Amino acid sequence: MKLKFGVVVFPGSNCDHDAYYSLRKILDQDVKFLWHKDNDLQNCDVIILPGGFSYGDYLRSGAIARFSPIINSVIDFAERGGYVIGICNGFQILLEAGLLPGVMLKNNSLQFICRDIYLSIENYNTIFTNNIETSKPLKMPIAHGEGNYYTDENTLTSLIENNQIVFKYSSNDGKVEDLFNPNGSLLNIAGIINKRGNVLGMMPHPERACDSVLGKTDGRLIFNSLIQNINN
Repeated sequence: MKLKFGVVVFPGSNCDHDAYYSLRKILDQDVKFLWHKDNDLQNCDVIILPGGFSYGDYLRSGAIARFSPIINSVIDFAERGGYVIGICNGFQILLEAGLLPGVMLKNNSLQFICRDIYLSIENYNTIFTNNIETSKPLKMPIAHGEGNYYTDENTLTSLIENNQIVFKYSSNDGKVEDLFNPNGSLLNIAGIINKRGNVLGMMPHPERACDSVLGKTDGRLIFNSLIQNINN
């Protein structure tokens, strides 16, 4: 059964159509664009907060978008158990909205980074990963200037104890070391979930790793895991 995905569009979003294309054309799902000034989530099964530069990131990444009218609906949706994925700028918005803990700092290089990286799956017991059969790291691109994940010691301990760290930056054979950390992120963290397990935030772009024409399709694994879980 097809799921209905809602892709939220903010001024400055630039990965909304990437998400739409991958979910609709590659994964054959029903997809709707949701305008940031609206409140209606149109009965979507999954909400995607896409990458880009919402409101130009002029204040702080995700800080203005967090106050868009639709975010209140997304918060209510998530608190009722609805599935939400925040990708790159979407992850930053989730942090600003309090749906996930922590903050994003500027990359330690102080430069925008756009390249392919590898992700070690740290938690296979999530709806986003439990149908991924490979034990190999996932390959997908990053494109951000503020992807340096940081949080306080107590929150970090809680993330570890509750298995909320889903993805870490790694080598192509799964080594998680500083050498493979592109932005200085604490513990190489690339993606986390909330305690309930229905909200995922990640800096890498799975929607840009779905079409075989691009030479990488590992992003499909994350979306397909979610689709299979909901349909079961």
